[in-house]
Amino acid sequence: MDKLLNEYDKPTKVHYKILFLSWAGWVFDFYDLILFTFLMLPLKKELNLTDVEVSFVLGACLAATALGGVIFGYLSDKYGRKSVLQWTIITYSIGTFLSGLSHGLLPLLIFRIITGMGVGGEWATGQSFIGETFPAKNRGRYGAFMQTGAPVGIALATVIGGYVAPIIGWRATFYISILPALLVVFMRRHLPESDIWTANKNAVKVKRENKFVTLLNKDNRKLFLLALVLAIFDMSAYWFTYSWMPGYLSQQRNFSLAKSALFMLATQTGGFIGYATFGFLADKYGRRPAYSIYSVIMAAGLIMITTLWNVIEVNQSFIFLCMFLVGFGTGMFGGYGPLFSEIFPTEIRGTAMGAAFNLARGIQFLTPVIISLVAVRYGLGSGISIAAVFALLTGAWIWTFPETKGKVIEQ
Repeated sequence: MDKLLNEYDKPTKVHYKILFLSWAGWVFDFYDLILFTFLMLPLKKELNLTDVEVSFVLGACLAATALGGVIFGYLSDKYGRKSVLQWTIITYSIGTFLSGLSHGLLPLLIFRIITGMGVGGEWATGQSFIGETFPAKNRGRYGAFMQTGAPVGIALATVIGGYVAPIIGWRATFYISILPALLVVFMRRHLPESDIWTANKNAVKVKRENKFVTLLNKDNRKLFLLALVLAIFDMSAYWFTYSWMPGYLSQQRNFSLAKSALFMLATQTGGFIGYATFGFLADKYGRRPAYSIYSVIMAAGLIMITTLWNVIEVNQSFIFLCMFLVGFGTGMFGGYGPLFSEIFPTEIRGTAMGAAFNLARGIQFLTPVIISLVAVRYGLGSGISIAAVFALLTGAWIWTFPETKGKVIEQ
């Protein structure tokens, strides 16, 4: 009997193909989400929307990721990782393209909800795919590398939103953003299916229990709730940081869009390095210590760029450094794919990962609105500083989990 992909000692060409195409989808997944934050100002002006209304649209998009995560996660358990990876990227690409056709609040809201649904499904399916196919001893580093697609996507959105959009306009920016994602769809046709998913499907044909019932039974309920709370804390840290960061830098700190984009690129450089290094640390020392270290780094950077801004503004090099630290700390998101793959069984892995990660992201529906309301009285920096509290909560909550470093995933 041939070995399963996760039983190989070292990754093969097939592994790297799975990794690259899952990573590419995650790049454009995050690109589509963050691009909107750069287009909020010109979009708001042309469509005569208020800060609260555009924040509501962004929040609705985040809320839709919860629905998409649950639906596509369930579908990936039923129909396979490969097929659903195609469906998710097509969904969010269509939503992004249609966003450029918006002529008012309601159509914009509908199109961003479509985008959010596709975005929500992409992460869980791709991480399930990698978690099931890569060898246990280095699953952490490759699962974390998958997450480097997030800072790359944000950096791409920063360049397009900060430099290209002012030239071609926000509508054309949405239109052209569909092209790279569709290329990824074409390339994914040649991916193999997850062999452990196939083996599990064949082995459990006689079992017809609903996957959501299985997820919430006594064997899985506690771990699912632990995973959901962890993701809520970390998602809150992330979206309290990023949903209004470009607006914070331009409106409250009076930087141009181009200069704000440079600071955002510093953050995403830190994010790329943070994601890339998190997996090595998690594989060597464990998932729990790695989460705690990175959460403290993120919180420290956030406090400096908000509460202690007067200390660092005297030297822009300090600002770049602190923005870098914020991004580096977000590297802890690199732990979710390996950790969730290791704690949930194959038959419900996609459902569990999609539900936990994206319900947490969906709860961020109110995050951009809260920041905009806090900003009325205290400024955007005060709203963003709340993220530091959630970062520290993440680093503490991870210790409620069992340590799963090196755990072998079985069918």
